[in-house]
Amino acid sequence: MTAAADSNRISQLLESADRAQANGLGSDAARLIAEARALAPADSRVLNALGLQALRENDPTSARPQLEQAVAQTPREPVLWLNLAQCRGMQGDATGELAALDQALSLQPRFYPALLAKATWLERQGKPKQAVHVYNFFLHCLPPPPQLPPQLKPAIDYAQRIVSADRAALGALIEQRLGPGNHAPARARFDHCIDAFLGRRRIYTPQPTFMHFPKLPAIEFFERSDFPWLDALEAGTDVMREELLAVLADPASGADIVPYVDYPDDEPLDHWRPLNRSKQWSAYYLLKDGVRANSHLARCPRTAGLLAAAPLADVPGNAPTAFFSMLQPRTRIPPHTGVTNARLVCHVPLVIPPGCGFRVGSETRHWQPGKAWVFDDTIEHEAWNDSNEPRYILIIDLWNPYLTAAEREWVRTATAVITEYGRE
Repeated sequence: MTAAADSNRISQLLESADRAQANGLGSDAARLIAEARALAPADSRVLNALGLQALRENDPTSARPQLEQAVAQTPREPVLWLNLAQCRGMQGDATGELAALDQALSLQPRFYPALLAKATWLERQGKPKQAVHVYNFFLHCLPPPPQLPPQLKPAIDYAQRIVSADRAALGALIEQRLGPGNHAPARARFDHCIDAFLGRRRIYTPQPTFMHFPKLPAIEFFERSDFPWLDALEAGTDVMREELLAVLADPASGADIVPYVDYPDDEPLDHWRPLNRSKQWSAYYLLKDGVRANSHLARCPRTAGLLAAAPLADVPGNAPTAFFSMLQPRTRIPPHTGVTNARLVCHVPLVIPPGCGFRVGSETRHWQPGKAWVFDDTIEHEAWNDSNEPRYILIIDLWNPYLTAAEREWVRTATAVITEYGRE
């Protein structure tokens, strides 16, 4: 038999032994390991298997020379160092255990089983702060859940509790040092910073589906004071609500209220499947992709006047869009992102039953009739109506105020070229 054939046979025997051990067939596993040992008693894989077999029998004294010989032969294999660390730990050799763990991590710094073992070692040695640091790194190095062994779940849960408790203690200390005035409006950005640092908030970034304009601030909800012209729009809330309700009361309007999500059958729907072509989330357009819906504007003349006075984004063939958005009872709009951060989106709440909410990134708000807000819709956002009544708001497009006049013009030109180029 060739050396390659021998090596393959050893691998097969040891893999079969692992399966047998996992199925509780210890005697079968021992027989397979013995067969591999007869073929290659000095092979590092065989030595490792023999060492682990001795550890399972609670015999670290017999296991240690096997495992030390294995790492001597294959010194660049992190798992062998991890097994040796376990053996040394069972013998009470804390210094040797740490040395083996550090060797494993020097070879593979994100080797999460070794990170977990080092975190527990630090905790046993009365070094809680260092342990938290390594537990946190361990959690960040875990593979996706489907790839995790189920037996690791208690350790993951424990690490999460340890890290969360530490972050809570640190947060309390920061709050104590900062003193009165916590969470005041002037402190909103700083509070967001600390919440993100402590893991209370996830960090979201713009993820446009069409065009990303770089070096613009990634702001979830913009400051209301940045848009003083919204005063006039908010003052027209009652007027807009009245005109919308008149449209809804007219049976002839049914055909003009259309599903907001309307993808063709040959496009992947993913998270939009439940709402595609559904009036659970519908729109009565006043402007759409830069085109006026003249008959709709004529039916809502005072709303049309308010829109005419607003500084809407204008990109021929693409913007502005302005519409009454209708979300039916017990309906949820899934997390999604918009087309470009060159424009922002404004909501003007008109009819808001209890149980409605809106999240942009890490901030959740609840609409109040007549209180507009502006947000970057390229940051993940979602909405819900958990009530038994419809929710109605006005939605409009705005330019991002951080764009210069020249940049707006360049966006218009580039978008027109992209649109034209895509046509047959």
